[in-house]
Amino acid sequence: MTRGIDPDAVDAIDVHTHVQLSVAEQAAPDGSEGFAAMAKYFRSGEVTRFTVPMLAEYYRERRMAAVVFTVDAAHQTGREPNPPNEEIADLAAEHSDVLIPFASIDPHRGAAGVRAARSLITGHGVQGFKFHPTSQGFFPNDRMGYPLYEVLQEHGMVALFHTGHTGAGAGQRGGGGLRLKYSSPMLVDDLAVDFPDLKIVLAHPSFPWQDEALSVAMHKPNVYIDLSGWSPKYFPPQLVQYANTLLKDKMLFGSDFPMITPERWLEDFAAAGFRDEVRPKILKENAVRLFGLTAAAG
Repeated sequence: MTRGIDPDAVDAIDVHTHVQLSVAEQAAPDGSEGFAAMAKYFRSGEVTRFTVPMLAEYYRERRMAAVVFTVDAAHQTGREPNPPNEEIADLAAEHSDVLIPFASIDPHRGAAGVRAARSLITGHGVQGFKFHPTSQGFFPNDRMGYPLYEVLQEHGMVALFHTGHTGAGAGQRGGGGLRLKYSSPMLVDDLAVDFPDLKIVLAHPSFPWQDEALSVAMHKPNVYIDLSGWSPKYFPPQLVQYANTLLKDKMLFGSDFPMITPERWLEDFAAAGFRDEVRPKILKENAVRLFGLTAAAG
């Protein structure tokens, strides 16, 4: 159970935000060219990198909670995740009234990654793990990742998988070397079978595989969908249709901050055809259930 967040004290839970600056840094980290290209892709204008304390203040001011993480893609980039998982988790613990810490482990790390995952769970209190198959260069159902998933299932973690198209590498020569094929949601269907007690989130509208994502979420009780990374005004009609009906209890609010702000997302969400009775589920209630949050004692 996540500690500290009182669901009655927040109006929404953003399940998809990126920490992109360490508290120890004075300048932008390596990869600034890719960061600028992604900001251009999202039409975000000038984007500020946020540390964990900055994110906590930002969301607290808006009466929201947020899931925070980095992406470990060391196998493809040759760089360690920045900020480190430990920094994100430990600082999030200082702001546990509004932040839920996730970690990210590149499955290519093998046994060392499994050991790191256990340490992050038992020693640093992370509540889930973020995977970005395209950036990490692996198929989610590759057996290479199974020892890692076993640890996550054992400890009741949430596993969040990027699915579909990505702004990472978009518009760069050769797509920045990133391959979209790794992020089909149907690859995650195998994990939902092989790890039936692992809580799985398919991140983003999964263009060009939206129907596949809806099918997996309908078929597998342990699979959810987060709606981050797109303005709701661009959501495929079938995504809105299923969110209003068969999947109303499995859709989650996510922004992809800082590339998309929660204000921008929520403004477009209000006009995107979601039913009045469904909006509270998406914005908070489904995440409260997924993370096992309970109201503070009165």
